[in-house]
Amino acid sequence: MVSIIVPVYNEEELVEEVLQRLGKLREKLNAEIIVIDDGSTDDSVQKIKEFSWAKLICHKKNLGKGKAIATGVTCSKGQIIIIQDADMEYPPEDIPKIIKPIIEGRADVVYGSRFLGRNEGMSFSHRLGNKILSLAASLLYRIKITDIMTGHKAFLRNFITPSDFKECGFGIEIEVTAKLLRQKLRFLEIPISYSYRRKGCSKISYKDGIKCLLKIFISRLTY
Repeated sequence: MVSIIVPVYNEEELVEEVLQRLGKLREKLNAEIIVIDDGSTDDSVQKIKEFSWAKLICHKKNLGKGKAIATGVTCSKGQIIIIQDADMEYPPEDIPKIIKPIIEGRADVVYGSRFLGRNEGMSFSHRLGNKILSLAASLLYRIKITDIMTGHKAFLRNFITPSDFKECGFGIEIEVTAKLLRQKLRFLEIPISYSYRRKGCSKISYKDGIKCLLKIFISRLTY
């Protein structure tokens, strides 16, 4: 089974489309869809409830993406875990090709890279920040990473547990990567499509980028 974890925070304008498209993949992939609403104050929860096949878990208040993913992993049953953001920047249709190398036994961890595939609308600051973070991780862990902050991360669940998640916010992207790379697993990146969100606003800022850069060095030096 594949567990697709969808963290949601105030995505009433886009969450329906994400779930409609995931619904078309659900049976094909033998997947469970776990949606974690992280204390949304808009109508996200009401829209999610329209999809009875999706497992909905609600945080009473906003705890951050890291906590949402940890909750999703805790409640999941699949052998393969993949993250799907609810902002429609990452098309769900890329999920089958991301998890394929894991299913075929060719990789333990697969990241969908926006910089190896089609990339539309990413701001200069986000592009530059991601390049710096990916370069730092590549040098410190001696493995080529082009897109450490990608929202499409897939891995075998036996290599990571909910107790491994300490970060509440976007630092979870670094924390998960560090945990997996320390184990010297078979890591693979494949091209994916990316287009900047059509509605709503980005929830990551330059402050998150700075925190993530510090997290890369701290994670490596304390190991």
